[in-house]
Amino acid sequence: MLKHVLVPLDGSEVATKAVDYACSITAPDGQITLLTALDVPEYPAMAFYPSVIAYENNHEVMTEQLIPQAQEYLQSHAQRLREAGYQVNIETVVDEAANAIVEKADAAGVDAIVMSTHGRSGLSRWLFGSVANKVLGSTQCPVFIIPVRNR
Repeated sequence: MLKHVLVPLDGSEVATKAVDYACSITAPDGQITLLTALDVPEYPAMAFYPSVIAYENNHEVMTEQLIPQAQEYLQSHAQRLREAGYQVNIETVVDEAANAIVEKADAAGVDAIVMSTHGRSGLSRWLFGSVANKVLGSTQCPVFIIPVRNR
């Protein structure tokens, strides 16, 4: 079993499945680092953001509003893991997701990264890229990819 894993979470139900998998491969007294990367655009693209956010044009204000929300989200997962006996760290960073994941994994010296994939294809994959592919191509540690299952 692994001693320390990194689990990137983006707020989706798909990403949450990686937490359960991480528990299954991490030692009972092991360490799990939960990471959320906020890729806050300098100039919001109205078509890709909720209307409440789309009109906000101040990068710093957006970041200040999103960080506490992300930390609260991570704390909810961390509490469940702590109750199960794991040591849990939470990290919220403002950066492009793949870059943040690779940098945090390297800095923390994790045994593995456990992440889900949204299974995008076609135009959405071209527009948004594949965070999982970028991480796989950039990190030196093992990466466990939890695929989307439409069952």
